[in-house]
Amino acid sequence: MDMVMKRRLKLLIGFWLAALAVFSKAELQIEITQGADNAVMVAVVPFDWRGRGALPEDIAGIVTQDLGFSGRFKTLPVSSMLSLPNEAAEVFVRDWRLLDVEYLVLGRIEESGPDLAVSYDLYNVYKGEVEQSETIVGADLVLRDMAHYISDAVFEALTGISGAFSSEILYITVTGQAPERIYRLNVADADGQRVRTVLQSREPILSATWAPDGERVAYVSFERDSRPAIYVHNLVTRTRQQVTNFSGLNGAPAFSPDGQKLAMVLSKDGNPEIYVLDLQANPRRLRRLTRHYGIDTEPSWSTDGQSIIFTSNRGGQPQIYSVRLRDLEIERLTFEGDYNARASLTRDGNGLVMVHRRNDIFHIGHLDLVRGRLTVLTETSLDESPSIAPNDSTLIYATMVDGQGILAGVSMDGSVKFKLPARDGDVREPSWSPMKKKKFIATDLSATGEIPNDSLLP
Repeated sequence: MDMVMKRRLKLLIGFWLAALAVFSKAELQIEITQGADNAVMVAVVPFDWRGRGALPEDIAGIVTQDLGFSGRFKTLPVSSMLSLPNEAAEVFVRDWRLLDVEYLVLGRIEESGPDLAVSYDLYNVYKGEVEQSETIVGADLVLRDMAHYISDAVFEALTGISGAFSSEILYITVTGQAPERIYRLNVADADGQRVRTVLQSREPILSATWAPDGERVAYVSFERDSRPAIYVHNLVTRTRQQVTNFSGLNGAPAFSPDGQKLAMVLSKDGNPEIYVLDLQANPRRLRRLTRHYGIDTEPSWSTDGQSIIFTSNRGGQPQIYSVRLRDLEIERLTFEGDYNARASLTRDGNGLVMVHRRNDIFHIGHLDLVRGRLTVLTETSLDESPSIAPNDSTLIYATMVDGQGILAGVSMDGSVKFKLPARDGDVREPSWSPMKKKKFIATDLSATGEIPNDSLLP
């Protein structure tokens, strides 16, 4: 079988799988509702395909959507472009200055043995020069991954912040009415595409969260005797293991930064308390962290793994506390407002994102732990389950719009807002993955002028 036939076969398989995914699952559709006032104008010119047949993905279209999704960039539609250059030598700077375009993304796609070589240039219109050039090589079935890779690279080059377009989101959808209600645990690209269902059940699925390796997730399922139990599910091997089945509440699992422990809420000894389960020990060891007549719930780890923050009503109303693992010393972290819950720390440990009630409306708030300043980030109501992007730039959360549960997002400074509604059902409890950048063979095109023949790295 020659290379052309192999590629056609891979394309056929890819189209079939994509059609199956679209048929069986509703993807999320990004709607930008508010962009940054100082958004940079970028034009992503359609990439020049220098091979045979059609490609399964439009790389330029995906990069355009990614950059627009960030809210930090305005993207020029192809219909407004005065020309379609694919290399720096073809750029007429005056045309792009007339359109107020500050940067161009130019690209070429060529066959490289059985794979494809994708080259891009980041062109500064006002300087009239290429600022960044790179070629990556991979199979045609991972063109979408290659597009997200380019988006990450362009985003970092223009903002100084690592891009998170190659990451994924975990969320729960609920369709139908009782007793026919169906719960699904889904994984999708950060842009809401390529939805895969991890688990489907007629019983509730709750509190899904990622392990730091990006390969495992933990969640609560009621599938056995309608009792809550915590499971750890490996997305790569498609295997899972039940890790708790205590009497009473088994809930709110959270992986430690090293992925070896799981914080959780158990009520096996009476009140809901915070525990840590050592997944590596044989037999597994369970440690109780809190002892109080109040309700302790919703644990989340500090970046260094030395403490756990949690929600407790031990002071009369839900507030955020921290327990230090070394000596179990407890510290209250929130004081503003009569309700603060479901908190998680930013990666740098300087910020706390949580559900905050103001004027009897639930919003998402950000507490600057250094300055002690609380900022309400959202304007919707019934906001819950905030999850921070792996680059700390954005968060997603669940909310209600016109009686339907959807996902929404907001930048950490509140300047960018977007929605991710599903075509069908309610969407709940999002969890943003850690960084999941695919590794491609890459080269600085401007330095070598050569296209490598290596394929996608494992």
